[in-house]
Amino acid sequence: MELESILLPGVPEKRPLVIAGPCSAETEEQVLSAAHSLVDKGIKIFRAGIWKPRTKPGGFEGVGSVGLEWLKRVKEETGLYVATEIATAKHTEEALKAGIDVLWVGARTTANPFAVQEIADALQGVDVPVLVKNPVNPDLELWIGALERIHNAGIRRLGAIHRGFSSYEKKIYRNLPQWHIPIELRRRIPNLPILCDPSHIGGKRELIAPISQQAMDLNFNGLIVESHCNPDQAWSDASQQVTPEVLDFILNMLVIREGMSQSTENLNILRKQIDDCDNDLIEVLSKRMRIVREIGTYKKEHNMTVLQTGRYNEIINKRGEQGAACDMAGDFIKGVFESIHEESVRQQIEIINQKLR
Repeated sequence: MELESILLPGVPEKRPLVIAGPCSAETEEQVLSAAHSLVDKGIKIFRAGIWKPRTKPGGFEGVGSVGLEWLKRVKEETGLYVATEIATAKHTEEALKAGIDVLWVGARTTANPFAVQEIADALQGVDVPVLVKNPVNPDLELWIGALERIHNAGIRRLGAIHRGFSSYEKKIYRNLPQWHIPIELRRRIPNLPILCDPSHIGGKRELIAPISQQAMDLNFNGLIVESHCNPDQAWSDASQQVTPEVLDFILNMLVIREGMSQSTENLNILRKQIDDCDNDLIEVLSKRMRIVREIGTYKKEHNMTVLQTGRYNEIINKRGEQGAACDMAGDFIKGVFESIHEESVRQQIEIINQKLR
């Protein structure tokens, strides 16, 4: 993919490139207050959502086009570059007309190829940095497809934003980072700048610092962070926003390691992937054991023995075949599932014994 730098004149060529500002433009006073505070902290690019695609109706969906005038005033008063999210061709046209410097395509929009293509068509003949967030679901091909659609429109100043992936289960993170997916994106498109959105990954302001550091350790190019002068009173995503002062503290505490290889052969990156896989394994095993306990309750209520030999043999044989198909030794897979079965039996016996007390 033929790409050019997304950096704008006057923005330092060092990591991290930082884009910061409130989740939503709420009032003109709020936007200008945040912008003045952030420029005082050295921020060069100001972000604010004008149109806010919400998961459910009833939430604050943005002030709309009037907010573009506020961003124009930010540029005039502070000299900051301004960025906002676009979700439709109409948004794109209005933002370009207002002189918005950086555009990004949100996660819900990225998941819709029809919407992305309409945006791409509206970008024909334009030279402006465009950033594409990952889709809400962990689909790397869909993410790459959105990037390709924008690239095919002639956009060469193109970047990606990693904001994590939705999950129906409650987790530490609002959106699971699944770092291996942006790492694979980097492997596929080595010259593509990738920014991290720690606000949306964490969902809590206290997670912004550690997630930002993880992104830097993985050689991400930058961060896009939600910063509000009064986060607790924010009209959207209050819990994941930080004040400009806190953001400044976080950025100054980051350890930036230069010279890290972008190859997936880099040992630190590989070890991070192992850690992520181990975390996923533990979560999957925990889910499996919850189901095991439900089965134990069913067996007790229906006076069934815990050990069902036929089912056990079926699992061992089938999983062994699946493991072999994935280039893993049959004995290894057998050992893994023998241990899993042993723990499953232990938990079911515990359930039965509780009923006997």
